[in-house]
Amino acid sequence: MLLFLFRLFAALPLPVAHALGRLAGRAIYAWPGKYRRRLQANAAQAGYPAPAFARRAAGEIGAMILESPRVWFRNEDSLARVVSDDNDVVSAARAENRGILFLTPHLGCFEITARYLARQMPMTVMFRPPRKDILAPLLETARNSSAVNAVPATMQGVREFVRALRRGESVGMLPDQAPSVGDGVWAPFFGRMAYTMTLPGKLATQTGVSIILTAGERLPKGRGWRIHYVRVPEPLPADPQAQAALLNAAMETLIRRCPEQYLWSYNRYKTPRGAPPAPAADTASTAG
Repeated sequence: MLLFLFRLFAALPLPVAHALGRLAGRAIYAWPGKYRRRLQANAAQAGYPAPAFARRAAGEIGAMILESPRVWFRNEDSLARVVSDDNDVVSAARAENRGILFLTPHLGCFEITARYLARQMPMTVMFRPPRKDILAPLLETARNSSAVNAVPATMQGVREFVRALRRGESVGMLPDQAPSVGDGVWAPFFGRMAYTMTLPGKLATQTGVSIILTAGERLPKGRGWRIHYVRVPEPLPADPQAQAALLNAAMETLIRRCPEQYLWSYNRYKTPRGAPPAPAADTASTAG
């Protein structure tokens, strides 16, 4: 039933899906609660305290949810609506004949970026199995609807990443998820300490690949998406905390290109169970 429902959503014209999603997103935001407070607080932390901004950001979250079925089940039609002004960034990295680590924050349509890249090069991405078993068939169908090779977020998946990068291929992952204890360090993110994964820095250091941040900006009136690329400066610092701080700063630069489309409702500043307390942002910056 859930798969059937999502296929119905996929049949909607993209302008209609975006409009309905924004309407639903704002309606949910209007209900007071933890979701609304977190969205407001995280946006204000980044310098966007206006209530109108938070409402628009909530609408974009709804648009993100309703556009996903179209990307999953109408892959070619969706890719035909993608443009990019930054393709030279990727071309320059590919000319170096080494692998590329693509990092895709929760910004815009993060489902479209790997599919777009997979048309140009072999692409492996990492996914987390759904917490709800009812979602497993849906996500399995979605993963199999493109040329992207998906691996689980386990040690097996990490080994697949390393092998792909050493073959000179590309891999993609979400860099702004709070990792488990032992897999992250505290680093500044929009002026507040966030527990940040160290895996991207480890992969790049171990395999000698370049890092490019990417996002699929949602275009107005349902016209499609614009892919953005920001290359991370090299060489990376040796210290894991300095690496995490550098990647977070690069993410901030990318997010500020279309800030209303970032997932501000995500609990980015949580402290994982067993993690040390977060230091002050200015102290950590000085130490780094």
